[in-house]
Amino acid sequence: MNDNTVRPVRASDRVLPHPPRRLPVIGDILDLHVTESSQWAMRDAQKYGSIYERNVFGTRVTYVSGPVEVAAVNDETTWAKFLGVPMGNLRQVAGDGLFTAYNSEPSWATAHAILAPAFSQSSMRRYHDTMVGKTEQLLSSWAARGPGASIDVPADTNKLALGVIGEVAFGHDFGSFDDAAPHELVVRISRALKYINRAAYSHPAVEATIFRRDRNQHRDDIAVAQRLVDDIVATRRERDASGTGDLLDLMLSTADPATGKRLSDQNIRNQILTFLVAGQETSAGVMAFALHFLSTHPDVVERIRAELSSVCPDGDLQFDHVGKLRYLRRVVDETLRLWPVAPGYYRKARRDTMVGEHPFEKGEWVFVVLLQLHRDAAWGADPERFDPDRFERSRLPANLADLYKPFGTGLRGCIGRQFAYHEVLVALALIVGRVDLIEDPDYSLEVDETVTLKPRNLSLQVLERSDPVG
Repeated sequence: MNDNTVRPVRASDRVLPHPPRRLPVIGDILDLHVTESSQWAMRDAQKYGSIYERNVFGTRVTYVSGPVEVAAVNDETTWAKFLGVPMGNLRQVAGDGLFTAYNSEPSWATAHAILAPAFSQSSMRRYHDTMVGKTEQLLSSWAARGPGASIDVPADTNKLALGVIGEVAFGHDFGSFDDAAPHELVVRISRALKYINRAAYSHPAVEATIFRRDRNQHRDDIAVAQRLVDDIVATRRERDASGTGDLLDLMLSTADPATGKRLSDQNIRNQILTFLVAGQETSAGVMAFALHFLSTHPDVVERIRAELSSVCPDGDLQFDHVGKLRYLRRVVDETLRLWPVAPGYYRKARRDTMVGEHPFEKGEWVFVVLLQLHRDAAWGADPERFDPDRFERSRLPANLADLYKPFGTGLRGCIGRQFAYHEVLVALALIVGRVDLIEDPDYSLEVDETVTLKPRNLSLQVLERSDPVG
């Protein structure tokens, strides 16, 4: 063999750091932490480096978290989106929706083409008043509880996000603030996500025996969630409310301009469930984390209020004001840096390739650990500290595009990114302007993982301000 011969890429040649207690047959199963898998992936990345692996019953699971490695697997010419586990199991809920469709399914491109106009700037203008109105309902519900009432932050941000997505996307009022209890659809979806996350690395035999009751509850939750969504669609058809321009109207009345194809009834249901999971759950999580940080950083709150006074001194938050709330946007970006509510994503090799010096064969996949990527040393000193000024233009890392991926990457990145930003900015602006957030001094942030992240057991006291702004 001469020196110019190119050796084939072989996965067997790849040697990566891994947990130390690897055992025959079961591999690194003793180091697997299913209920907090993303947080453990981050901690392991801090121990083993920017690329490492676990072996789970013979399956190699590779984790990447360094900007160089992440940039390599984000290259669309050599890598593609992969659902992985538990994302693949989310298809039980959302089928071939935008977030959970396989790359080979034509429904993704059709739905993307049909729904893209719903996320244009003109559409955002139409949604603005609803976002304001739903946040006003949230604030009214807090005021009705009396001065200094304690609020369940994740539960209430879920109500807010459900109210917004229900009205602007489907023309449906979930009555989020009519009842102290969460809406049944939220209960069913949240429980289904928790089950999917817990059961992701389990075995069907275990689920059919030890966790049989949970499995049966999960199946019932999916069936009820699908039925509730079908009822929303049926009600719209009965009203024949075409021309509203919301997501459901587009799905019912629009064909893909490139192919002339329309979405099937089943795919319409899957898209609605996708937006309830990927839209409602994630926006609610961002707001909840942000409110935690604001309750513990009064100096940040005062800077937001000063900005609100400058941008909208008459207290009427208009659409054009939101883009001028640059400091508040940095607060949201920093929240998403520390706790990207979708904490990672999977990538699959399109062909034999290399990640640095490590060979990967076509079809192999990796998991991008955003929690660690977003804490890379390139973010500066003390990356665990909440500091919105990291996003000042003069302080941004030169390779920001490789270091910050809260909405995924490539064509399959989040279609609702601007929607989410606008919704969260509106909510935080109105909340900070109207109430003081009082932290529980005994509370230390803990994070619940389903398929998304949210603060665990986060309660705050809210006090109406005598001099509201914004």
